[in-house]
Amino acid sequence: MREIAPEEIFLDSSNLPRRDEPQFEGRVVRPIGSQPILGVGLAFIAIALIFSARAFELAIVHGETYAEVSRENRLDHSLVFAPRGLIYDRTEKELAWNERQSATSTVSATSSPEAHTAGASASYPLRRYIEDPGFSHVLGFVRYPRADMNGIWWREETSGISGVELAFDDLLAGQNGAVMVETNALGEKREQSIVESAVGGGDIALSIDADVQTKLHSYLLQHAEARGFVGGAGVIMDVHSGELLALVSFPEYSNQKFTDGDASAVEAASESPRTPLLNRAVSGLYAPGSIVKPIFAAAALAEGIISPEKEIRSTGAITVPNPYDPTKPSVFRDWAVHGLVNMRDALAVSSDEYFYTIGGGYGTQPGLGIRRLDEYARRFGLGSTAGIALLGEEAGVIPTPEWKAEVFGLDDPWRIGNTYHTAIGQYGFQITPLQAVRFVAAVANGGTLLRPQLFAGAAPDGSPVGVSDEYLRVVREGMRLAVTSPRETATVKILQMPGLAIAAKTGTAQIGAKNEWIHSWSVGFWPADAPRYAYAVVLEQAPAGTRSGAAPALRPFFEWLVLNKPEYLD
Repeated sequence: MREIAPEEIFLDSSNLPRRDEPQFEGRVVRPIGSQPILGVGLAFIAIALIFSARAFELAIVHGETYAEVSRENRLDHSLVFAPRGLIYDRTEKELAWNERQSATSTVSATSSPEAHTAGASASYPLRRYIEDPGFSHVLGFVRYPRADMNGIWWREETSGISGVELAFDDLLAGQNGAVMVETNALGEKREQSIVESAVGGGDIALSIDADVQTKLHSYLLQHAEARGFVGGAGVIMDVHSGELLALVSFPEYSNQKFTDGDASAVEAASESPRTPLLNRAVSGLYAPGSIVKPIFAAAALAEGIISPEKEIRSTGAITVPNPYDPTKPSVFRDWAVHGLVNMRDALAVSSDEYFYTIGGGYGTQPGLGIRRLDEYARRFGLGSTAGIALLGEEAGVIPTPEWKAEVFGLDDPWRIGNTYHTAIGQYGFQITPLQAVRFVAAVANGGTLLRPQLFAGAAPDGSPVGVSDEYLRVVREGMRLAVTSPRETATVKILQMPGLAIAAKTGTAQIGAKNEWIHSWSVGFWPADAPRYAYAVVLEQAPAGTRSGAAPALRPFFEWLVLNKPEYLD
């Protein structure tokens, strides 16, 4: 075995001639001393202590403070309120619109959110209405969104509460949107990103003519206040489409103040004995009086119990013997002595005797009887709702033996006098002005009972009443004769006027325990020879004996119509 020389083990400059000194070849490395290692260790310990102390301060000493700061540095969800759809009349006049909130906007806290003054992150458009009178019951009002004092919206929609605003709320409302907003710990809003865009509500055009609505309301209200009536209503309907040209009720409330949340206005309207919150055109029930006579004239012809030309003598009253006490017969009076009258004359002078006779029968003349009176009244839309989109419509009452038994009990049976009074629109009869204009339109258009429409250009929706136009023509001629007849007792001569041929019927309904009050009606259509529009007006509760009622109240309105709205004349 070869022996290893020392120079083969230790390399130095003599045995490594080609060493690379920059790479430390040929250099003997000494071990690191203990002082540098100790220094590095102490430095690490110092840094760890500093970080631990800072962590203790943040997490323990000031932990709650910095946690609150962290929570306040957040992303907020903010509502974007959808603008409500606009409401126009048939001439494209704005009836309801929106207005942006400003620093000077004044909305009562009963309606607006508390958060509006507490820094809420969103604001809703304010609803505004036409200031002309006559629209509160038609348009209705809305309820605004609300938020709590922390700005949290707990009601996010502007919602319709009554009238058209409620009836077409789904169409008008739109859909709210949303925005994400970054807010730092100092309360500064940084970036926004739209999560969902707001979709505005749909606009609608009503069949109402704003000018006609306002003028009808104003003339009727003026006359009612001058003559001591407590309220009233008026409706005008297109006899071919069912579109409503006007739908008036008074007294009315302020739908703008109700929307704005005016507490004093809400309280005053709610407590008023004149019930301004009642939409009398749709929900008001009134004894119709003689305006139902056209229905029963058509029924008598349809049933063949009398011809149009047959005359019945009006002597001022008919007397029915009392089988239990011959000395106390039942007397049913007419409002005047008319002499011999045929059907057209009876409608023109509104002879009660004639309609007692064809309603219940008298002498040799048979009558319709209560069953057929009830049947034909229902055919012409009485006793049931008309189907208007507005809520709160009443069905009314047609007196029948069943109704009487329910109201007065079985000890008071139905009598012939009850049939007589039903035939002239008295006793328990109750209808709405909307029902009245509807049956008049059916007489005018040849026998189609139409559903009332509030949209401009709506398609007609109707059904036949089952009475021939031949018979309805007799009724129309009688209603025209009420305006043009030379008879002294013709009832609607006040509406004979240049520029407009009106056919009409009046009604005076006695009410009260002692008949101390009256309702006054006027219904009709124009033009008389080619009907286009029907109307119905009621003035509510004036002292008995009041002579200037609904028909005189309409004269200035029709004069205004002739001068200002020729498009509605023919």
